[in-house]
Amino acid sequence: MPLIVITGVPCSGKTTRSNELKQFFEEQGKDVHIISEYDQIIKAGFDKNAFYADSNKEKRVRGILKSEMIKLISPTNVVILDATNYIKGYRYELFCGTKANKSTQCTVHTEINRDQAWEFNENRENDLEKYTKDIFDALVMRYEDPDGKNRWDSPLFTVFPDQPLDTAGIYSALFKKAPPKPNMSTQNPPLSSTNFLYDLDRITKEITDKLIQSKNEGSDGDIEVSGYIDLTIDISDVSVQQLMLLRRQYLTYSKMHTPEVSRIPQLYIQYLKTSLK
Repeated sequence: MPLIVITGVPCSGKTTRSNELKQFFEEQGKDVHIISEYDQIIKAGFDKNAFYADSNKEKRVRGILKSEMIKLISPTNVVILDATNYIKGYRYELFCGTKANKSTQCTVHTEINRDQAWEFNENRENDLEKYTKDIFDALVMRYEDPDGKNRWDSPLFTVFPDQPLDTAGIYSALFKKAPPKPNMSTQNPPLSSTNFLYDLDRITKEITDKLIQSKNEGSDGDIEVSGYIDLTIDISDVSVQQLMLLRRQYLTYSKMHTPEVSRIPQLYIQYLKTSLK
């Protein structure tokens, strides 16, 4: 169930810490999976430096990593995402994925002095694993440091190369705390019947078309929506574009909170009134 997001600048010890965590959790009897960004780069047939110089290639691999993470999450697994994870927005996407799956998560930030990181890079035996100076500097510049105040980076464990990893704290964060409750933004919307979706679209379109027709005819103030008893709405300060946008928003909302068909007209008009205040 838990996810450990490893993040850090190049050559900061991400893979070393991932393997350390894997060994620790296996000793605790856990099933551990490491998802490696570098392995995916090689599997895709990309040169490491050319990969980081191409945003489209990066997006492709990030998508694969996220998909693999969601696929592997289960009540008995520990998933370790060994990647740069330098984009704050991407770490938020990972958080939404674990939240939707009712999983706990923590972030391990492998911090390091940048000169020391470059020295580690230069001392690598395999030239294929080395960063060029331009790519190294670009990744350092792009890197968005995690912040423990952000819920998607929390709890945050920062570790330098010469420090021991707080494995006990990480274990507690993952297995002794309840996962965050999924909310509307991370839950899959409930399935609605075909008839409901048809009726929802038909009724809201009929009402919206009548309001647009009244606007085009120069009507102002309170307009009675004919065909629906006691339903009136003030269209003085609303444009045709706003009405169309509000209808789309209401359709999205109603697919997640399915009302009875008989209440759609009343709820839709009330939604318009509230939104136009």
